[in-house]
Amino acid sequence: QVQLVESGGGLVQPGGSLRLSCSASGLIFSINRMGWYRQAPGKQRDLVAIVTRGGRTVYGDSMKGRFTLSSDDSKNTTYLQMTSLKSEDTAVYYCYAETPFRPYWGQGTQVTVSS
Repeated sequence: QVQLVESGGGLVQPGGSLRLSCSASGLIFSINRMGWYRQAPGKQRDLVAIVTRGGRTVYGDSMKGRFTLSSDDSKNTTYLQMTSLKSEDTAVYYCYAETPFRPYWGQGTQVTVSS
């Protein structure tokens, strides 16, 4: 089992920044990929950013240049730094971890971009 705990969501004005954190525990050695997805009301869950065990990072098209995914292996924590936030970034952000056996999801954290 892998447990994922997210933090850092909230309300931010357009153009602002926010950092999300996801701490993993349990069978973390089995994680092959880890990152974030998001889901806006009435829409499908989309990729935000994900990093492989080998260090390759993939970003969703609308996040490139604005969002940065990083990791602190000593803390088993992944960070999503979001800048130049737009109203369309408003969504529930979910931490995601993939193992050879199954995917794992965090409980989600709300990010609202509004003036």
